[in-house]
Amino acid sequence: MSVDARIVVLPGDGVGPEVTTEAVSCLKAIAERYGHRFTFREALIGGAAVDATGDPLPEATLDLCRSSDAILLGAVGGPAWDRHPRDQRPESGLLRLRKGLGLYANLRPVTVHPALADASPLKPEIVRGTDIMFVRELSGGLYFGEPRSYSDQAAVNTLPYTREEIERVAKVAFELAQSRRKRLVSVDKANVLETSRLWRKVVDDLAPSYPDVSVQHAYVDSFAMALITRPTDFDVVLTENLFGDILSDEAAVLAGSLGLLPSASLGGSVGLYEPIHGSAPDIAGQDRANPIGTILSAAMLLRHGLNLTAEALELEAAVDQVLQDGHGTGDLKGARHAHGTRSLGACVRERVTAAVSPR
Repeated sequence: MSVDARIVVLPGDGVGPEVTTEAVSCLKAIAERYGHRFTFREALIGGAAVDATGDPLPEATLDLCRSSDAILLGAVGGPAWDRHPRDQRPESGLLRLRKGLGLYANLRPVTVHPALADASPLKPEIVRGTDIMFVRELSGGLYFGEPRSYSDQAAVNTLPYTREEIERVAKVAFELAQSRRKRLVSVDKANVLETSRLWRKVVDDLAPSYPDVSVQHAYVDSFAMALITRPTDFDVVLTENLFGDILSDEAAVLAGSLGLLPSASLGGSVGLYEPIHGSAPDIAGQDRANPIGTILSAAMLLRHGLNLTAEALELEAAVDQVLQDGHGTGDLKGARHAHGTRSLGACVRERVTAAVSPR
């Protein structure tokens, strides 16, 4: 059955326009193969929006996103806007977008491709077989807590969580664990933080509803070490906002590059899909950025946003084949065939186009 879908593309800043161009191209190839009709609309966010409108999230962008079926984002931020007031910085626009769309569960898969086990600075025998799904709470915690204040002499941030906020993201993690290897680790700092004590209590209260899932708790500091020393022990990892941001970036060392990793932000009526890397302004416009994380984010868009599982699998298989054949950008240690952003995106697109037609 063909699908008509409205997809908003938010290229953003730095390398964002380059990597989203390649992901959109791959989505168009999928649509052509399967007879779907994807309509793409671009809008401003981040520093590009600040420069054009003075606002990192113009109301027109938020309205367009709310009326879409899925959103593909590149990256936001850069030193050009570091001195702007907090509410005019690019990152503020991204936080407001997540809040405005009601997104509360951020899925960040970290897998080590067999062909890239040597790309990690860690020993191949440590990282080989890693397959972790991070579930990061996205709309609460320090990033949104009030009161907050700043002066040259003192600063305050507040870390609040409610039972409802914890329950809804924990349910996402439990359900994902049921569909995977049925193991869940909840990461907190319950020996120090009251919010973590509540976090742990809520997870324990939910656990009996998922009797097939094995549940463990871990302190964030010890888990950060275990993540690097024994990553294959972990399946689904549930964390609050700040811990999840840090740990999932740390986990990029397992895969070999931050440029490989996708994410999906869910919970509202429309999902947001983006690579976990930043805007990399030092290489922007140089055709050097790795588009794989954004292309895999597009695969997550197909799966979670449009319920097109077969199409998602095909796009992921195309990426797998490209990596297996030794193709990569400069960030991938040991890639036998060096590519720029556009060339590597074309490799994936060609695998999609060359696959046996499903129709």
